[in-house]
Amino acid sequence: MTTPATTPPPATPAKALLAIPSFLLNVVRGALIGLAELIPGISGGTVALITGVYERLITSASHVVSAARILVSGPDRRRNAARELRQVDGALILPVLLGMVAMVLTLAGIVEAMVSANPELSRGLFFGLVAASIVVPLQQIPRLRRSPSARLTGVAVFFAAAILAFALVGLAGGAVAVDPSLVIVFFAAAIAVCALVVPGVSGSFFLLAIGLYSPTLLAVDERDLAYLGVFAAGALLGLVTIVQAMRRLLERHRRLTLLAMSGLMLGSLRALWPWQELAPGETHGVGSLAAPYDPVAGPMVLALLGAAAVFVLLLVENALARRSLDAEHGSDSPQKPRL
Repeated sequence: MTTPATTPPPATPAKALLAIPSFLLNVVRGALIGLAELIPGISGGTVALITGVYERLITSASHVVSAARILVSGPDRRRNAARELRQVDGALILPVLLGMVAMVLTLAGIVEAMVSANPELSRGLFFGLVAASIVVPLQQIPRLRRSPSARLTGVAVFFAAAILAFALVGLAGGAVAVDPSLVIVFFAAAIAVCALVVPGVSGSFFLLAIGLYSPTLLAVDERDLAYLGVFAAGALLGLVTIVQAMRRLLERHRRLTLLAMSGLMLGSLRALWPWQELAPGETHGVGSLAAPYDPVAGPMVLALLGAAAVFVLLLVENALARRSLDAEHGSDSPQKPRL
């Protein structure tokens, strides 16, 4: 006697209803990450942490990198590369990339003008956003039971990362490069893309420090394909190397890596302090930190709004996560007969 073939259960209405909002939410996540990449002092990795997709993006990007490496070096190129690509979370990656590209292509010129015209207001908003975001990696740190030496090591890593970020931010001179060499653009992009992966490290701020921030946004706004092609090639090189490194660090040294991320975010706040005294003739970069001067109320209100936006995003993410779990548990559990 043969048993009838079993067919997979159809998609439940709950999961089907969640699919479209999830796609749109991932597009918004990508747009926010893209916006962060345009703003000096903010890391796209920070926004990915806030919106709850950081580790999923790192894991998927790592599988893409592995597939590319296998296609080049083997062994069994097609099968092994296909196996790696099947591990990619396409339902996340594709809408996130769509949102990022759309945001960068449409708002590059507007953001550059806004940052230049309203430095105190824009820094105030992003100061509040990044300051509130520090709690995100701290919440994900695995708890230790009783290990005083490990605690001391963690504290040392946190403050060392904060001091390093604070010192590096101070190196930004803000002088704009005129007709930069494409070789410099290539390697600058390879370094700047690290901000997409490492929270607390701003790629835009690195470009600002070496004078390529305005030229890069201008190239995006004017669709300078030669500049953008070289920049994309350099960014790809940086992405291939840093993604794999971050994945290994999160797998093998999760606690210390998250503490270092938190410290980098804390130290990077120097770049976002609203009131700074720049050198004469400079409109970008970081100057000496100053006491609040006019305008005062605007940056403070925007800082509070930025912090509030982070906490609202965290509440939304938690609510969506609970809703998704409830839908999955509801679909997996057998239905009780009605009496």
